[in-house]
Amino acid sequence: MKRIKNILVVLLLIAIAATAYWYYKQTHQPKPEDLYRLDEVTQGHVEQTVSANGTLNPVSLISVGTQVSGIVRKMYVDFNDVVKKDQVLLELDSTLFNAQIAQSKGSVRNNEAAVELAIANEKRMRQLYAQEYVSKQELDTAVQVLKSARAQLETARGLLARDVTNLNFSIIRSPVSGVVVNRVVDVGQTVAASFQTPTLIQIAQDLANMQIDTSFAEADIGKIKEGQKVNFNVDAFPDRSFEGVVKQLRLNSTNTSNVVTYNVVVSVDNQDLTLLPGMTAYVNIIVDKARHALLVPNAALRYKPKLSASATPDRSAPEVGGGEGKRGWRKHGAKGEGQGPSTSAAMGGAMGKIYVLRAGQPVMIRVHTGITDGRSTAVSGEGLAAGDKVIVSELQSDNSANKGQGNNNGPRGPRMF
Repeated sequence: MKRIKNILVVLLLIAIAATAYWYYKQTHQPKPEDLYRLDEVTQGHVEQTVSANGTLNPVSLISVGTQVSGIVRKMYVDFNDVVKKDQVLLELDSTLFNAQIAQSKGSVRNNEAAVELAIANEKRMRQLYAQEYVSKQELDTAVQVLKSARAQLETARGLLARDVTNLNFSIIRSPVSGVVVNRVVDVGQTVAASFQTPTLIQIAQDLANMQIDTSFAEADIGKIKEGQKVNFNVDAFPDRSFEGVVKQLRLNSTNTSNVVTYNVVVSVDNQDLTLLPGMTAYVNIIVDKARHALLVPNAALRYKPKLSASATPDRSAPEVGGGEGKRGWRKHGAKGEGQGPSTSAAMGGAMGKIYVLRAGQPVMIRVHTGITDGRSTAVSGEGLAAGDKVIVSELQSDNSANKGQGNNNGPRGPRMF
């Protein structure tokens, strides 16, 4: 009798322990917030942009040079000076040019005297030839000497005109109205124009209208069209955003280290003269927009659940959208209903998967992905709505790390009580 009572006591204790263990498991289930990092599906606007760096430049930058060599004698303008068309910018030393002009004038007067003498000789020979005192050959010689003297006079006058022109070239004038943005020479400096025209001064014709010269990779160039809106920033005004318009897409490509880029010119309105030439512009061109779209974080599209004993792969996550059978966590090899190819081509567009929480359980939803701004992506999918909690990643907790996985540092042994 006593033995039966002992057995009943032991059975009662086992029942009480089992009931306590079941109650503990039910009341200590981990919450979804303890297992996953969550974000929310939102509804709003998204813009897709392509980015590059460029340099602000005047639309028209005139490099003023010189056609003659000499020493800079006078400077009339400096940096940032506003100049008018035909205004004198600088003068070269004209001593040599004046000497050449004096020499050419002397040559002209000498040839004028020679022409006068040749005219008198030719007239005299004609009179003597009429009286038959000279031969026809002597008359022809006098005519030839007169023509030669006239030709030499024309040559001398041409040399004089050249020397006068060189003297005028020693006075450098502005070809346009604008602002001096660069002055390369100074008083006393010698400029040589023997092989190429040296640059003396650079003039920006109009700083109120500027442009950004930037280069975009060939992967982005197909999305860029003339007339597209452009947003850009500069380091000088980090808290201010500027706007522009794509003006030109130049066809000449540049290949640098097997990277092909194309020059894109952006027109910029600079009426307040805030932007200066040479500033680095960080350009963003808006190539597509989506309005009132469902937006999910890009991390949610990259998330893939981990297969573990604690995940209960058979029943923990019912499936929404079909295509992988009844086992919610199974990623490969499922043979349930609706199994088939899930590529973009088969689905008629770019496809993706996200996992949302429904009644505390992760549910997979197939979505069509649209444009992205680098942080969020526009999606559409059956059963998806704004406000849904979407899984971004799994949290590393002690429960999920140890349950069903054991200690990876060594072999597992019997549990000690």
